[in-house]
Amino acid sequence: MTKLVRKIGLVAHDAMKKDLIEWVLWNSELLMGHKFYCTGTTGTLILKALKEKHPDVEWDFTILKSGPLGGDQQMGSRIVEGEIDYLFFFTDPMTLQPHDTDVKALTRLASVENIVFCCNRSTADHIISSPLFLDPTYERIHPDYTNYTKRFENKPVVAEAVKSANQRKKRTV
Repeated sequence: MTKLVRKIGLVAHDAMKKDLIEWVLWNSELLMGHKFYCTGTTGTLILKALKEKHPDVEWDFTILKSGPLGGDQQMGSRIVEGEIDYLFFFTDPMTLQPHDTDVKALTRLASVENIVFCCNRSTADHIISSPLFLDPTYERIHPDYTNYTKRFENKPVVAEAVKSANQRKKRTV
């Protein structure tokens, strides 16, 4: 039987990096064999710590750019493409982030795609200790946004825009 491989995103604000590294090390036995996507600095630090603790284990890490330099958007893209099942994003609630809009967009996409998402250690502990984490039969519900994506299907928006543009062009000639 093939081992279940979860696709896990790991992100941490600067003040929370140590906390996430400790959490990953504490749970490293459960995390072995899974696929990881990490923002730059966080991923580099976690991978270094894991290699120190488990020098003979090969870890599957994709390290993206640093969060404020585009890594948050790269992570969001992976979420939308279905490449991430879990997002462990340890946020710092006490510090204003210069890339706050990126952080909000990332957390919004986690919600839109209905992936497992947590922003602190207590929630992460509950998620990883849940029987569903290792249950190969568990599949998240993928939201159906068909109504949203087809909301202009029977509306004359394009025809009205073309007509308006043509009328405007006639007035300027």
